[in-house]
Parts: sequence; structure tokens; C-alpha cells
Amino acid sequence: MRKVVLPRKGKLLPAIFQERPNRFLARVLIDGKETSAHVSDPGRLKELLLPGTEVYLRPAEGARKTKFDLVLVKHKGLLVSLESTLPNKLVELALKERFFDELAHYQQIQREVKYNDSRLDFCLSNDDDKCFIEVKSVTLVEDGLALFPDAPTLRGTRHLKELIKIKEEGMRAISLFIIQREDATSFSPHETMDPLFASTLKEAQDAQVEVWAYKCRNTLDAVFLEEQVAVEL
Repeated sequence: MRKVVLPRKGKLLPAIFQERPNRFLARVLIDGKETSAHVSDPGRLKELLLPGTEVYLRPAEGARKTKFDLVLVKHKGLLVSLESTLPNKLVELALKERFFDELAHYQQIQREVKYNDSRLDFCLSNDDDKCFIEVKSVTLVEDGLALFPDAPTLRGTRHLKELIKIKEEGMRAISLFIIQREDATSFSPHETMDPLFASTLKEAQDAQVEVWAYKCRNTLDAVFLEEQVAVEL
């Protein structure tokens, strides 16, 4: 099986999750002592961050109020990544390594490209061809079905509308969902959580925006992008 391997930066420390006072802060125990860790994933994560759950932290760089970043959580024996910036790093590496066969012919890779009122994650190009990609991080899986979002996202809906405009202008557009865990077998929009995003994703697919979903396998040393899963809209 082909795969992309992104090594983790630094050594991770085990800890026990206690509580989440707000969406960007977690209180954890390291060797029985309480400390705080930054949570980069703004989702609700209610099924993952339960009191007493084993988590893994990375020491923060530079001067910060929180000395750690919460990187992984152990859930039903599997490691789930909570790093919201990791999917973009993984996709960038995958593009450079020509992991996606359908995109291997693009010679130029640009990150954070402005389009209208939004900034989209990637723009791939040849002399006469452009492809825009917007990447979303998925952490919620229920009975093998990966769901996005796990909290309402007006920003996500706006990005989909921009991808639709890109298609209308004759360019290629991809909505790419990176599932940060390995127990997913398919992907769907979370209609109960955000009906507007779900309907807009279906509208995007009808407009011939490509909707892809890939899942990851996590270890303490690296993250592996390996397998595409079915998209059910």
C-alpha cells in the first residue's frame, strides 16, 4: 500500500485529561501534577476528551502561558490526532511526493492562496490549468462513519461556496477531508450538527466540485496517510 509518512516533531509525553475549561484549553495531569495544555482543534470533541482519558502532549516552543500542546488522545485503543494544522502539512507532503495520482501532473504547488474573500489551502497549477484544494480536519467517527463538522462552521460553508465559484470559472476544485484516525470506512457531512454545511457540500458536488476523504494512522512517532474512504452525500 502506498503511504505518506510525516514524522512527529519532538517527543510526546503521556498525560491524563481532566477537563476543558474552554475550547482551546485542557487541564491535564502529568505524573499526578496538574498543568494546562493548548487544544488547537476547535471542535466539541465530547466523545474523545473525557475525564481520565489518556492523552499525549508536546512541549510548547517559545514563551507561552500553556507549556504544552495536546497532540493525541487514546480512544478505544486507537490514537486520534487533535492537531488542526497537521492535515495541511500532511497534504502538502503528499502533493510533493505525488501521492495523489489524479494530481501528479501539476508542477506548481502554492499554499494559502487568496481567492475572492477567502484564503484557500492549496492552488496547484500548470501553464494553462489550475486546481484549488480546501482541506478540512475530521476527528469524529461514529460506527465507522466519519462526520464533519462536529461544531457548526460558517467558515467551512463559505469555503465550499468559493469552490463552487471556482468550478463555474472553469477551474478544478477539490474539497478534501483528512480523517485523523484509522477507524473510518466512509465519510459524510454531519447534517444534524450543521445542515447548512451538509446541503452546501451536496450543492458543491452537484456543481462538480470533487469531494475526497482520506484517513490517517497515528503512532507516537509519525502520522501515516494511507487510504481513501468512500464519500456518502
